[in-house]
Amino acid sequence: MSEPANSNRVRVAIVDDHAIFRAGVRSELVAGVDVVGEADGVGDAVLLIGRTSPDVVLLDVHMPDGGGVEVIRRIAEAAAGPEGITPPRFLALSVSDDPEDVVSVIRAGARGYVTKTISGPDLIDAIERVHQGDAVFSPQLAGFVLDAFAGATAEGPDDELDLLTPREQEVLRLIARGYMYKEIARRLGISIKTVEAHTSSTLRKLQLSSRHELTRWVNERNLLD
Repeated sequence: MSEPANSNRVRVAIVDDHAIFRAGVRSELVAGVDVVGEADGVGDAVLLIGRTSPDVVLLDVHMPDGGGVEVIRRIAEAAAGPEGITPPRFLALSVSDDPEDVVSVIRAGARGYVTKTISGPDLIDAIERVHQGDAVFSPQLAGFVLDAFAGATAEGPDDELDLLTPREQEVLRLIARGYMYKEIARRLGISIKTVEAHTSSTLRKLQLSSRHELTRWVNERNLLD
């Protein structure tokens, strides 16, 4: 079941294995966003996202049939495959504030991570900011997320490259060779929107801000074959 759509509001899917919690979140969100659907596990989440194309997915970290990382991985695969779906932005919403949980889901591709103690208005604000491309974290989590990614950057190029999925690495190298998004899409058999999504994810993971910086990053590390 979903709320009547409003084209001016962010479209949100809720993924959590606790029905009572989902209902509570929905009641808090309806004042500010459009809830397009709910799912209680990985498989249902993938189907829901493919069917409703939400802007933002509120994603639990731990679920019986997998967790947030698995949902993000399977959506990335679907985006790169013949389905060609446009990946949403993911915002983790979890009771856990364990650093390992936070860092793993952010490395997988989530744009932010907030805990379930967040208020309704603050959650709506976080959703809107993630939709706009910001990274959003509960205050107590931001410090060790920054430390974790700073540590990865300091370890060396191989460790940084390991942050990227194989498809992101393919797109990265083609960008560095000067191919435009349309050309990359044709060479890899994916949509231009999927190329853009992989590029945005790569920029975020490597903490860069443009195609030019990506090209320089690759060349400085002699990563072209």
